[in-house]
Amino acid sequence: MQEPRTLRRWQLPTLGRAHLEQAEVPLPVPGANQILVKVGAVSLNYRDLLMIRDGMGMALDLPFTPGSDMAGTVAAIGPGVTRFAVGDRVVNTFWGGWIDSHWHAEATLLGGPGPGMLASHVLLDAAWAVAAATTLSLAEASTLPCAGLTAWFALAETGALRAGGTVLIHGTGGVALFGLQIARLHGAQAIVVTGSEDKRAQALALGATHVLARDGDWPAEVRRLTQGRGADHVLELASGPNLDRSLQAVKQGGRVSIIGMLGGETLSASFYAMVLGRVTVQGIGVGHRRALEDLVRAVDANALKPVIAAQYGFDALPAALDHLERGAFGKIVVTL
Repeated sequence: MQEPRTLRRWQLPTLGRAHLEQAEVPLPVPGANQILVKVGAVSLNYRDLLMIRDGMGMALDLPFTPGSDMAGTVAAIGPGVTRFAVGDRVVNTFWGGWIDSHWHAEATLLGGPGPGMLASHVLLDAAWAVAAATTLSLAEASTLPCAGLTAWFALAETGALRAGGTVLIHGTGGVALFGLQIARLHGAQAIVVTGSEDKRAQALALGATHVLARDGDWPAEVRRLTQGRGADHVLELASGPNLDRSLQAVKQGGRVSIIGMLGGETLSASFYAMVLGRVTVQGIGVGHRRALEDLVRAVDANALKPVIAAQYGFDALPAALDHLERGAFGKIVVTL
């Protein structure tokens, strides 16, 4: 089938939810080392809400297309492309140009300030994509580049997660549930802290060893459940003052991965808890392409299924963003 001559995309001529609009623009032709991808699904992240609201303080070329995570099918390739062929299913990397452990200063964040994914077609450098998991639908695969890789990078790539360990996870959003699944995949137990009693049964069904109430004394409960040892690793998705309580729950020499900022942009923690506890506190900014390839292999080898809370059609993006803002058990996905 011949590709259309135009593409549809969501864009912002001016920042702010009220200015979101659909537009039709000419379909680009891939240049050297580029691929044109027909988008099948876009997974939404909390970051997308912030980018739409105010650009997170970044200098953006307007009109700006939001969205960081995509899964689709290669529709055309440019000269020099050897990684992919037309018809291949791919997902994008969150950091365009960060290939492996060595950081590249010129790496570009997709979905702002780099190209956004909320379009029928996207043009990418071929090095900014990896083969999609063969065991997942495009909707499921679209959840891996940011949420999946963030949890994987914290626990498997940098966290040396081992069987028999304990991972303390805050919340039941996309990263949190991937953290739960990855912990169980490695033979570790997962303790989830949530403020929503109705999500307790869902978290237990997904494999959580224990689910604790956010308004309770969960640091003491984590200590009790681990025979006084504390959690080996904490996925800190709230931050703000919550970090101090996480430090009370982590073991001597344990690790806390700072990922979310729902509790505010400023961290608050006890000097003594961090220093006397010899805790490693690391910031996680998603991860590199090689780690995403590792995650895809792990997903295929172990039949891991991402948790999707809801799927919305392309035209229903505003409703999808509303759902994201309310909170969900798992990922919100826009399909084309």
